[in-house]
Amino acid sequence: MNNKGPKVIQEWYKRKQWKQFPFQKEMEATYLAGYSGLLNAPTGSGKTYALFLPFLADYINRYPDTYLSRQNNGLLMLWITPLRALTNDIRKAMQEACDELGLPWRVMTRTGDTSAAEKAALKRKLPEVLLTTPESLHLMLAQKEYPKVFKNLQVVVCDEWHELLGTKRGVQVELGLSKLKVLSRLQLSESSEQLDTESQKPKVKNKKAAELIPANQLQIANNRLRIWGISATIGNLEQAAEVLLGNDFPPEQIKMVRANIQKRLEIESVIPPNIESYSWAGHIGVKLLPQVMELVAKSKTTLIFTNTRSQAEIWYHAIIDNYPEYAGIMAMHHGSLDNELRNWVEAALHAEALKVVVCTSSLDLGVDFRPVDTVVQVGSPKGVARFMQRAGRSGHHPGAISKAYYVPTHSLELLEGAALKQAIQNGIFESRDPMLLTFDVLIQYMVTLAVSDGFTADELFKEIKSTFAFADLRREEYNQLLDFIVSGGKTLAQYDEFLKVELENGVFKVNNRRVAMRHRLSIGTITSELSIRVSWLSGGSLGTLEEGFISKLKPGNTFWFAGRSLEFVKIKDMTAYVKKSKATKGLIPSWAGGRMPLSSQLSAVFREKLDEVAHGIERDIEVKSLKPLFDLQAKLSHLPQSHEFLIESFKSKEGHHLLFYPFEGRLVHEGMASLLAYRIAKIKPASFSIAMNDYGFELLADEDIPIEEALEDVAFFSIDNLIADIQSSLNANEMARRRFRDIAHIGGLVFTGYPGAQVKNKHLQASTSLLFEVFNEYEPDNLLVRQAYNEALAFQLEEFRLRMALQRIQTQSIVLKTIERPTPFAFPIMVDSLGRERLTTETMEERIARMARNYSVDDDNLPAEKRSSKRKPGITRKKGF
Repeated sequence: MNNKGPKVIQEWYKRKQWKQFPFQKEMEATYLAGYSGLLNAPTGSGKTYALFLPFLADYINRYPDTYLSRQNNGLLMLWITPLRALTNDIRKAMQEACDELGLPWRVMTRTGDTSAAEKAALKRKLPEVLLTTPESLHLMLAQKEYPKVFKNLQVVVCDEWHELLGTKRGVQVELGLSKLKVLSRLQLSESSEQLDTESQKPKVKNKKAAELIPANQLQIANNRLRIWGISATIGNLEQAAEVLLGNDFPPEQIKMVRANIQKRLEIESVIPPNIESYSWAGHIGVKLLPQVMELVAKSKTTLIFTNTRSQAEIWYHAIIDNYPEYAGIMAMHHGSLDNELRNWVEAALHAEALKVVVCTSSLDLGVDFRPVDTVVQVGSPKGVARFMQRAGRSGHHPGAISKAYYVPTHSLELLEGAALKQAIQNGIFESRDPMLLTFDVLIQYMVTLAVSDGFTADELFKEIKSTFAFADLRREEYNQLLDFIVSGGKTLAQYDEFLKVELENGVFKVNNRRVAMRHRLSIGTITSELSIRVSWLSGGSLGTLEEGFISKLKPGNTFWFAGRSLEFVKIKDMTAYVKKSKATKGLIPSWAGGRMPLSSQLSAVFREKLDEVAHGIERDIEVKSLKPLFDLQAKLSHLPQSHEFLIESFKSKEGHHLLFYPFEGRLVHEGMASLLAYRIAKIKPASFSIAMNDYGFELLADEDIPIEEALEDVAFFSIDNLIADIQSSLNANEMARRRFRDIAHIGGLVFTGYPGAQVKNKHLQASTSLLFEVFNEYEPDNLLVRQAYNEALAFQLEEFRLRMALQRIQTQSIVLKTIERPTPFAFPIMVDSLGRERLTTETMEERIARMARNYSVDDDNLPAEKRSSKRKPGITRKKGF
């Protein structure tokens, strides 16, 4: 093959006065040799060009004499990204490279934000490079004669693959790739063009890339569809590549290219001036605003990351209230804001027009904002990889230093800061476990293909089996799904709305135009609470809020959204109309699914740090700052070492409290709390209320809890009969019902409505609940119901992690401490339970402040009965046994 391409690219690098990194050179040689695989590179290292430029070099090699004049090549490269926001930056960078190299190419995007006119233009004339999302790829597969779109496709790149792996959107990508691979093989078999094998052999100087495939395989390698993923560092990179490429990809044609660039990262915790021994989640955060704004003042541009959209609104509001001089040079960015507003914020960041942006995960990924030199993380990110991703937004170019500050929202979160720094130093990153047998996504995909050109059962089964997600799919399960989309299965056969697909001469097709339109509107796997658009009375949109929040507002109520004080006027046609308000106080919207659990990797390092504390090791500034808290914990109870498991017990007028500290994350604690309560109740019948946070959980009962007797039973922390005990201890039926709601949406069992005419949330919930009950009663082997129970165990309770935690506890020494009042470890858990009260005449802050006064260190000389009598009874929890 002609070797002109790499020379042209090298000349371009010289003109730009840039230098290729070794990993970029290796990526070029590997790509030109015909391999597929995974590129592992940190953010801001030039990974986009690392894959795009070799693709251009390959094209120039193919057409060395005509590459400057060849036009209308059709779609050659498909670039899949998890976020629509990523496509704008990447498209500009790619188009600039093409223009500067003289290639008469178009680089375009097709996402949910693409206008109808642009989509029509795409149909008329395909660009050479198309950037899209998993959902938009499936919409393309839902078009008639879709194979023509992909007939010239040479490579598919999945950017930020680590973000899609382990999600249903990732499964969408797997299924989409399985179809593209088949189309590529069909193109090869139909092509009469034969390439001379020896002339294809690349001449490579790079040592690593010299390991080329045998000559007899080279023809296939250089003409088959290449698939590449780009991923940040995760704990299971090899598996990530395997999931992306599927089971049918020849192992000898797969390569892993690692950048091996040590991104320089400086992390510093913002230490509160006064460490409070009795603190609770969120209570310190905004108090540290002055320290945060000092960092903002010293920096060129700062991103303040929060974990939730509500938190972003609160911080933005706080900055405007206390630092009005930042009006006009600060902005907010999160997923519920209007797309035009988010685009403006991104453009303003590029133009260096903003001093500070308060944001959420909507700015986590890949966007290159060079002016950003400082990142502030408010609250624990709960995961090492997530923190690294956000820290990488600063200094987002090769060789730059990423500067990140960690702001705790309560005292113990400082220890998470120390654990974060240790985990990054040790190279400990979370794995992303792939999802398996997601039948709802598969049903949606099958109907997608039926909407376009149809499919035959045997051929599609073979394609599906080639994916990692459905490698274990049994033929009888597949047949059940075929029956479901054609006749509604055993249960829904009498209802016409579930009969979507028809079988004609062995081909499964959708012939009903209404069914096809509704399906295209429903393609996707992201489900959330029903959103209502928020618009000005005078016109113009601000974004969307969940129906549950809007439904609680009355005309005249004030709330804060998009950084503005708004007065609610009316709701009409699923749009909430508002006008500006001069009120300085108002409600802050809340969104479902806000809190993230502590990852298993970060929790393990957290326990290591706690062990250091118990042994008196104070290497970290965070640990030194927390000394008053740990001293009080040791005085009132115990500081557990790594071989110990701490349980605290005390009595109050509320009842009998048991507090357990696995330090495994709130989801594991929810399952473990219910499990242990069930096992205690088998010894002595009792009713328990439960509260939990990321560090531990509380069991509260009206009568004495026989914990000593329970601990004598070797089965108390055992994993024997774990699933049966979990199902007995929890309302597994209700948990599965909640998971089934999303599964029903994705699987097409319910229709959320047409644009501007969505079905009300309560109606959707009623529909999915009814379907769940019907399936449970009349079709217990239904695959979607089985999936709902499996997802409840795997994701809501993290059953695998719970099992590992129990096994660890079984090897530890149990330390049972009878205490006289809540300890610093216990207090935040008990505060967490206050949010579940049905009725109160005090604000949350007033109640917590009273609790803190009642348990303050100053009453140490009072008799125990006096201390406990200060605490007023009357907390009624919603959750109990």
